[in-house]
Amino acid sequence: MGSLKIPQGHTGISKTLRIPADIIEDIEALSEIKQTSLNQIAILLFKYSLENLDPEEKKLIENYKNKRNSKK
Repeated sequence: MGSLKIPQGHTGISKTLRIPADIIEDIEALSEIKQTSLNQIAILLFKYSLENLDPEEKKLIENYKNKRNSKK
């Protein structure tokens, strides 16, 4: 398993998500411990989760993205 590396900065798209309070509590705690923003931690967790998806799930995402991009 890889080690935790906090990214420096990024450009992004604003989205609103409804996340359970207990998860937000843990993310906020981690952001304070690491002295970085809640956004940085959330992005890292999303990225890690996507990189470690089941191979079949990854394939579904790739197929969806390819199909969507071919329509453009």
